[in-house]
Amino acid sequence: MFCFGLVLIDCYLDDEGALNESLDASSPGLVGANDLLIVGPGVLGRLVAEKWREEHPGCQIIGQTVTADHHDELIKIGINPSLKETKATHKFPYVIFCAPPSRTPDYPGDVREAALSWNGEGSFLFTSSSAPYDCNDNGQCYEVFHLIITPSVIDSPVVPIGRSARTDVLLKAEKVVLESGGYRGAHVYWLEKGTIEFRPDHILNLIHYEDAASISVAILKKKLRGKIFLGCDNHPLSRQEIMDLVSRSGKFSKKFEGFTGTSDPLGKKLNNVKTREEIGWEPKYPSFANFLGL
Repeated sequence: MFCFGLVLIDCYLDDEGALNESLDASSPGLVGANDLLIVGPGVLGRLVAEKWREEHPGCQIIGQTVTADHHDELIKIGINPSLKETKATHKFPYVIFCAPPSRTPDYPGDVREAALSWNGEGSFLFTSSSAPYDCNDNGQCYEVFHLIITPSVIDSPVVPIGRSARTDVLLKAEKVVLESGGYRGAHVYWLEKGTIEFRPDHILNLIHYEDAASISVAILKKKLRGKIFLGCDNHPLSRQEIMDLVSRSGKFSKKFEGFTGTSDPLGKKLNNVKTREEIGWEPKYPSFANFLGL
């Protein structure tokens, strides 16, 4: 399963806050040194939980959700479910925010609330998107490193606030975090549709869900502060190249007819060499072609 390139933000926060009334952080022995809260335990969050438990057997993993629809599934895989609406006082040494912005009217507020559930001892990690990087001509886009204390070093500029409602939501959420301290991908959907009204030469950046989880765990373990990291496989592909590889692989019975768009925006080519050097991480699947066995 592959997902599109994502931005991973690790930072610290000093604010006081609360999360789960069912757990009392003041009670000795309740909070383990490696306990993890996952806000939005979907595909990525569940893989993070699996890899985190491999690293820390016996730790407590909480999955915070908006509804109780998938709580039975979470319990079966060892994640203790908790509803977002539940008022709480428990804080965790490790918190990862994986919830999408599409299910809430106040995404930055949700990120701020999640950040208040961190006790400051391990790491708080917010997973975002590469959409705010201001590059839409299929050009090269290098990583962004933000430091809270020192001036920011920005290799690729970000989209200014006000240009796009989608990027505004992400930028405001990232601002909250920074100020405070296999390929399940489009190719499956495109195969189902047969034809898509998108331009074929738009560049996309991919990362396998397992690799997205492993880089998240690697960042959490580093206990870094106030930095933005980029997750991608460093093999950007156009939409057409992706579907050509799918066809060559012989792994799919359906045939894709083609892209029909001509005027929609182009994309960007992401590169995360700095992230790999900083955290000592390499992907299990170095490219989409490798994943397909080509």
